Amino acid sequence: MTPAAITLRPYTPADEHAAIDLWRRTWAQHYPHIDFDARVGWWRERWREELVPVAQIVLADIDGVLAGFVTVDAATMYLDQIVVAPEHWGARVADALMDQARRLSPRGLHLLVNKDNARAIHFYTRHGFVYAGEDVNPVSGLAVNKMAWWPPGT
Repeated sequence: MTPAAITLRPYTPADEHAAIDLWRRTWAQHYPHIDFDARVGWWRERWREELVPVAQIVLADIDGVLAGFVTVDAATMYLDQIVVAPEHWGARVADALMDQARRLSPRGLHLLVNKDNARAIHFYTRHGFVYAGEDVNPVSGLAVNKMAWWPPGT
């Protein structure tokens, strides 16, 4: 079977509902004990007020269906979100989005990742990110790792 082609494209306001639903589905899959349905209003406000105004948002489509997205604030080099639909975990969608994040912020990237998210930590490490300290998520209160990536030679 031939792998499906991944198409990267810029976010448009018409993508809001699909992107927010993808965020909800993905996080609910990873953290089933948290009611993400109840958090959609908070996330929609954060999406509109904090991410869309400052981040470059790139979507990954497979066969015209949203499979993932990444949000990068190139001014601060902060990668806030990389979200991939559970049905596409392991299908190179996250790799394509990470490559795009590096193109958006070629000077480097930094992020916060939940300490209990071993899958994500492994992914970031595989992509050259290094542990850069610890912090606490100001919203959830959960412990997070700071991770950073710099281009080779810096």
